[in-house]
Amino acid sequence: MLKIEDPLHGAVVNHRYGVQNDDALTLTVTGQAPPYGSVSVNDIPATLSMGHFSCDVIITEPEQDITALYDGSYGHQEHTVRVVWDRYSRPRYRFSIDDNSFWLRDIAREGYDSLFDCFYLAILRNLHQEYGTRFTVNIYHHTADGFEITEFPDRYRGEFEDNADWLVLAFHARANDPDRLYQYAPPDELIRDLDMVQEEIVRFAGDQTLAIPTVIHWGMVLPEALPLLYERGVRVLSGFQQPTSHGYDVNYWLDDVRSEWAYSHEALKDFASGIVFSRVDIVCNNTPVDRVAPTLQPLYDNPYLAEIMDLFTHEQYFWPFYVNYLPDHAQRLDAAIRWVTERGYEPVFFHEGFLGGQSP
Repeated sequence: MLKIEDPLHGAVVNHRYGVQNDDALTLTVTGQAPPYGSVSVNDIPATLSMGHFSCDVIITEPEQDITALYDGSYGHQEHTVRVVWDRYSRPRYRFSIDDNSFWLRDIAREGYDSLFDCFYLAILRNLHQEYGTRFTVNIYHHTADGFEITEFPDRYRGEFEDNADWLVLAFHARANDPDRLYQYAPPDELIRDLDMVQEEIVRFAGDQTLAIPTVIHWGMVLPEALPLLYERGVRVLSGFQQPTSHGYDVNYWLDDVRSEWAYSHEALKDFASGIVFSRVDIVCNNTPVDRVAPTLQPLYDNPYLAEIMDLFTHEQYFWPFYVNYLPDHAQRLDAAIRWVTERGYEPVFFHEGFLGGQSP
């Protein structure tokens, strides 16, 4: 059977995948083909060897079909995939922080003069001032002890707006528990919670501070929810797409083939929903300082994973009262951000442009 294997349907490709000039990307396409025949790809004759074909194809469109044709003893066969060309791609990183609620509760209850009198936000501001880092802070509606963001005052709104160029807030979930609350939840429940949290963000932090979500709690929502998320402006969803003993997980229910591609190639577009699925590269709360460089270096050395660094952590590990508190959590963030900064990666928000870059 004729089958294009690389690139996969939906693959996001950039200059690291081939040879790029101002007008085009030349990409090598490979796959399987029946014997005793000929194969062409986008009308270019392919090289055949031992049931496999290879062909260099020129990509000139933001989204472009690649069609392989076989004619021979096994009849006429066709296979088409579509790729997304990140034409204006550049090395970039984003920093996303999940599970935020404790700092909201702290500021609401303490009534600080400034947001940055809260030590957690002060840490983020210091990292921004040192490296230019932009943070997407993904928040809950309420905490287990009954605090709700409806209690957060709007008197800090001006300060939020003054810092919205580097600090934005996005919906994450209704609450931390139960685990995986959207994995099987009806889509309207997810959308209800999203709207509820976003309304509060606008109330107390302003429109400029509201970011379109790029990470849903636990990285799992039903496929039926994706079109509704797209209607709310969602264009990117990040997860782990990581292989485990029980299959791929934290992957928004992508099938194994697409999960493997996203895990090994950085990003993949689902054309049915219009959403790009991307891979988180490091979880700082799971990565001691001395393991940051060994975790990121193999990605930097891999052309399919090197273009975008997706840095990630969770808020709760900053707080001394948390059972798994990490005294060096801030140092872990500093190590990761310093590492990418020294290698020329620029800070971006994934909800702006295409994965933080210029739209194709």
